[in-house]
This record gives sequence, C-alpha cells and structure tokens, in this order.
Amino acid sequence: MSIIICPGIHEPELTESFRLGLLDLVSNSSVSQKPANILVYPGQDLLVLSAFHILQFLRVRLSNQLKSPVVFISFSAGVVGAIGAAHLWQLLGGRVRAFIAIDGWGVPLQGNFPIHRMSHDYFTHWSSCLLSSRQDNFYAEPTVDHLSIWRSPQTVEGWWVDSSIGIFPPKGHLTASEFLLMLLKRYEVN
Repeated sequence: MSIIICPGIHEPELTESFRLGLLDLVSNSSVSQKPANILVYPGQDLLVLSAFHILQFLRVRLSNQLKSPVVFISFSAGVVGAIGAAHLWQLLGGRVRAFIAIDGWGVPLQGNFPIHRMSHDYFTHWSSCLLSSRQDNFYAEPTVDHLSIWRSPQTVEGWWVDSSIGIFPPKGHLTASEFLLMLLKRYEVN
C-alpha cells in the first residue's frame, strides 16, 4: 500500500513533521505486515492545487503500478489537487483505497471510494459536512489552530463522529493520530 501525502500552502517543515509522525505511527503499530510506501508530493504554492501535477508525480514514483492500492492524505489547499488526482488515478485504472482530507474546508468531496474528513474545530467539521460527508470523520475539541492538526496530530484531541447519522461511535474521544491509525488499519491491504 502507498500513502500519498498532499500538503497545503505552508512551510515544508510542517509536512516533514507530519510525515515523521505518520511514519512513527505506522511503524509502531500493526497496520501492515509490509511497510507502507509513504510518498510526499513535493509541489509547493499553487502547484498543490494541480491534480495533473500530482498525477504526474504518482505515475513517476509508482512506475504506473496502477493495481497497487493508494490512500491519499491531504491538507488544506492540497485537498483540491488531491481529490482531482485521486479521480484521475482511478480513471487510469488505479485503486484508491481511501481519501482523507484534513481541514479541506470549502472543498466538496465526492467519489466512489471512502472519503473521511478531519477538522481543526467543530465549525469546520459541521460546515464541511454540508458540502459532502461520509461516515467516520474527526474534529478537534478543544479547537486548535489550522496548522496544528497537520504539524502534530498526535497532540490534537477530539471526536470521531459518524456524520451520516450524527452519532459518536464507542470510544469516540481520541487523538487525530489515533483516528488516522484506525483508518489506515481499516484500509490496509495484505
């Protein structure tokens, strides 16, 4: 399985912090018996909005291994380019196991693959659900600033909520990292 990280428009150090935290999370858990291939899209500034550039990156880095399943994790403005790239990857015959949008406020998300949202506060969660929502989303409580959920999700506490019916699942209070780990375990491919 490959995890594709699509950052937003911010300092690259924040994405590196997220990547290292994710690597630590995946290696210290039983997510997979095979190591995950974590790829970070290197585009910056407006290139994070370009589905075409993200797709080119995937084709080069995955050598057109379309049958290899991918999970997209995107942040902020990067959600725009990532959702387009996920659809393009699928149109080419690729397998998108899941799409995780972290603080992709204002971005409508649709697809025939599982989509999950993570938000830095309840308002962002609630208003994003108006655009599109599926089951199993997360919002921070107490509220954190926008960049904190990306830089250090292991310190962000909040709620796992099934937005399709508006309830908190059992053990609904957890950290953003624990929520990510739950999703990665769910979509792991043997």
